[in-house]
Amino acid sequence: MVDFHGRFLWYELMTTDVEGAKAFYGKVVGWRARDASMPGAAYTLFTVGNVSVSGLMVLSEDAMKMGATPRWIGYVGVNDVDVAVEQVMQLGGTVHVPPTDVSNVSRFSVIADPQMAMLGLIRVAGREQPLAPGKPGRAGWHELLAADREKAWAFYGELFGWQKAGAVVDEIGTYQLFSAGGQTIGGMFDKPAAVPIPFWLYYFNIGDIGAAAERVKAGGGLILEGPVALLNGGRVALCRDPQGAMFALTASPRDKAIGYFERDASRGLANTRGRRWNW
Repeated sequence: MVDFHGRFLWYELMTTDVEGAKAFYGKVVGWRARDASMPGAAYTLFTVGNVSVSGLMVLSEDAMKMGATPRWIGYVGVNDVDVAVEQVMQLGGTVHVPPTDVSNVSRFSVIADPQMAMLGLIRVAGREQPLAPGKPGRAGWHELLAADREKAWAFYGELFGWQKAGAVVDEIGTYQLFSAGGQTIGGMFDKPAAVPIPFWLYYFNIGDIGAAAERVKAGGGLILEGPVALLNGGRVALCRDPQGAMFALTASPRDKAIGYFERDASRGLANTRGRRWNW
């Protein structure tokens, strides 16, 4: 049986324009949209074939009044949501949405780490396998832009049991890789000064990243950086959708999830880390 604790299991886009987001991501990533609303709660599933890979919901007016902006939120599996929420508070984090049941499907909570980067906690009933991270249309990499990487690592390592999986060190700083269940799933680093707040960035697998970047621009989004080359021969691009939510695209010829900053330093690409972001 797969242990889901510490693995990213779900992704959700909170946006100010649901119909616009459906059209944009449908063209850029190739997702289809399927209504999964319940009484009093409108909700859309993004799908690849028959597989649901992420969700979409409107960003409420109350949330916007509190300063929330369109964003992607990743949900990490935990064995007990209530216990994890208590641990979040003990470690100095904040609870934005208390533990909540969704029919008989899941129990979830939305939290922020001590540096205010938002993340979800989830326990999904009856799930046998996590989303395949290497396949097209899935999130293949997870990246934290932290105010203080070392303090962030202490929080997440304690909460999820993540393990350090090596690091990339250059003149700009340290990019710490981390793993869950023996699989390297992401990295974290100290955010550039140009980035106003800590946040999690999610990389969606795409086939032809050059063509996808053109679709981003044609759909009213922005390419903030890239596409740039990775060590494994693939490429990545940092993007913003028309409503302002940040995301990234990644294409690898080996279908190997790899971090945005694991680039060929000999070509000078590592030196561009975060400096051209158009905030």
